[in-house]
Amino acid sequence: MPIVAVQSVTYNIIIMALENYKSDSFKTKSGKILNITFLHHASLVFGYEEKFIYIDPVSEYLGNNIDFKSFPKADFIIITHEHWDHFNPETIAMLRKPETIIIANPNVCKLLNEGTVMRNGDTITLFSGIILTAVPAYNITEGHLEYHPKGRDNGYIFEFDSLRIYVSGDTENIPELKEIKNIDIAFLSVNQPYTMTTDQCIKAALTIKPKILYPYHYHETNVSEIVEGLKNSGIDVRIRDMG
Repeated sequence: MPIVAVQSVTYNIIIMALENYKSDSFKTKSGKILNITFLHHASLVFGYEEKFIYIDPVSEYLGNNIDFKSFPKADFIIITHEHWDHFNPETIAMLRKPETIIIANPNVCKLLNEGTVMRNGDTITLFSGIILTAVPAYNITEGHLEYHPKGRDNGYIFEFDSLRIYVSGDTENIPELKEIKNIDIAFLSVNQPYTMTTDQCIKAALTIKPKILYPYHYHETNVSEIVEGLKNSGIDVRIRDMG
């Protein structure tokens, strides 16, 4: 399935608050438009069929502040795990409306005392046939295992009208990546000691083979090494401001 991408296109109903951020748009096989807005670090917004899906929204990351009060309200808020740079109850309170659905790993739902729990391997339908699957996300490097223990946290695979997007969450190059197939767009986390090195990210990308790769969560990591390492792979590596 071909991907049509138009960079810096703003989804036609996103209000001015999101127009300050970089957005890419993708056309699904039936001609629907998915808009992806890149906020910071691990925070993303998917706009599709006049609904907004926020992934790991946090207001502040190392001095980079976002006032979510002026953003469009969330139809879905999806959290990978409970670390401060992925989960912030105050941000969730700013984004939610009465009908907002919160989806997260068990620990986040316990901390919020609400939400739809997803564990590794669970699959649910969000709306209009959009399928969400939770997949493993954890550390495998000795000495780093306590950061993201196996079985606790989620990555997610989204299916928008057969457009498949993988958001890794905080993970390393784990064996389960071999089971993640037919990915159009991948977000892979990069920053040791907590997630992947650039070399691990390159190897993970070559395992998954997405059409488009966005390194994210990279802080001060030199992500140009990923561009160089994948330059002859056929993978379109796109760098956005997601430190």
